[in-house]
Amino acid sequence: MDVIRLLGVRDTPLSVDEVLNAVGDRSAGGTTLFVGTVRDHDHGKSVTGLSYSAHPSAEGELRKVAEKVATDFPLRALAAVHRVGDLKLGDIAVIVAVSSAHRAEAFEASRRLIDDLKREVPIWKHQLFEDGTTEWVGACE
Repeated sequence: MDVIRLLGVRDTPLSVDEVLNAVGDRSAGGTTLFVGTVRDHDHGKSVTGLSYSAHPSAEGELRKVAEKVATDFPLRALAAVHRVGDLKLGDIAVIVAVSSAHRAEAFEASRRLIDDLKREVPIWKHQLFEDGTTEWVGACE
């Protein structure tokens, strides 16, 4: 069975249950789940909303990141999904999850997965601030 169970860049709301179910495995002793949400502040300024945009290569780059993590860690399963489009405060922007025989590997792999996704997958965030200013961020957060 393929370790990479679910990957996607979507313009529809993300489901924690879907991602968690994707990494479920009876041989896993540890499962980690990270959920990134839209917060109400950044750089000391109030955020009113944001929009994510993705390059057409984003899903392919996400697969490369996932494959590298799956190669570097002894995982049972891996999943990662990222939202694009307009999001409101509190909306889920990204979910990553991994399962492994042991918790240490699950924690390490999950951290690597979200960090590499942020750094390497071409998804950009456009933040809208309460004072009317905006900011583009070069990678997803």
